[in-house]
Amino acid sequence: MTVLQPTTIPEVQDAVRRAERIRVRGGGSKPALSAAADGVTLLDLAALRGMREYEPEEFVFTALAATPVAEIEALLATHGQYLPFDPLLVDRGATLGGVVAANTAGSGRFRYGGVRDFVIGVRFVDGQGNLVRGGGKVVKNAAGFDLPKLMVGSLGRLGVLVELSFKVFPRPAAYASLVAHFAHLRTALDALYRLNTSAFDLEALDLEPAAEGALALRLRIGGPADVLSLRLDRLQAFLAPGAVGFARLEGEEEARFWRARRELTWVPAGHWLVKAPLTPARIPALEERVAATDVMRLYSVGGNLAWLAWPPTTPRAAVQTTLTELGLTGMVLMGPPAEPLLTPLPGAEFYRRVKQALDPDGRFV
Repeated sequence: MTVLQPTTIPEVQDAVRRAERIRVRGGGSKPALSAAADGVTLLDLAALRGMREYEPEEFVFTALAATPVAEIEALLATHGQYLPFDPLLVDRGATLGGVVAANTAGSGRFRYGGVRDFVIGVRFVDGQGNLVRGGGKVVKNAAGFDLPKLMVGSLGRLGVLVELSFKVFPRPAAYASLVAHFAHLRTALDALYRLNTSAFDLEALDLEPAAEGALALRLRIGGPADVLSLRLDRLQAFLAPGAVGFARLEGEEEARFWRARRELTWVPAGHWLVKAPLTPARIPALEERVAATDVMRLYSVGGNLAWLAWPPTTPRAAVQTTLTELGLTGMVLMGPPAEPLLTPLPGAEFYRRVKQALDPDGRFV
């Protein structure tokens, strides 16, 4: 395996022109997506980092693709701003480009949307070494084909991201969380449906299976510190009819919990971690299939995304079969390096045409 480490955008262009087959790596926080096999050139972008522009008063910034998200977050925090889609694996070295390419948003995307709702501009190198720009550096930009959104979740198959522009939001002054416990899936899902259609301003809403069929809803709110307790009271009263118990998290304990959730520390070492979009209505069928197994589950974003941690002894084919029979798609985020998509994604013909236009020689594996 050949490893190239370009330090400038022109060097990235030259590397793409010279290599026959390429896989891109940023911070290496998602090894299942960035490991290269024999005969594939690994394009290590670690040196392509740094903030290019930041205008706090305009709530936008532009940075090179391998800039660690941790550095971006630290700078934004000095101006009371943040990335609301809650990028994953920040402490493990996740980069801006990796977050976009893998579409890795966390529980905090519930209120404001995911990566695609905040990336407003991209520059990337296509399969022929051309530098392509899409979008821009301002929020109100409707010119041309929406390449920024096309690159979200592209897994490095359409081009090498080298520069990205994002919009940001003011960060809430404080946070607090409520944990509501339920004895049965039916009552937990009923509460989830009600919350999804309620007027409560929630920063995050996750459903987590517990022992012996019990479940917990974890709700996060943000805003002025002096009103958070009253808002939790109202949430608790709203959920009281079906819940069997409550707990509250505030201050440093609350921050630690959501940081651990963002860093995926609940996933045991060596497990396959599969990301599978779904809807709350499809949770019962999935639970029926895996509840009696050793598969760990987390239903995030109001029940619209399942994180499934499969034991390392589980054959890949068994994971694929489970998802296919349930009509779900899946992407491996952690696990042995292999094809990350477990099931065919919809829109294959559209993808083929875009791939042909941006990478006609099939350089990007």
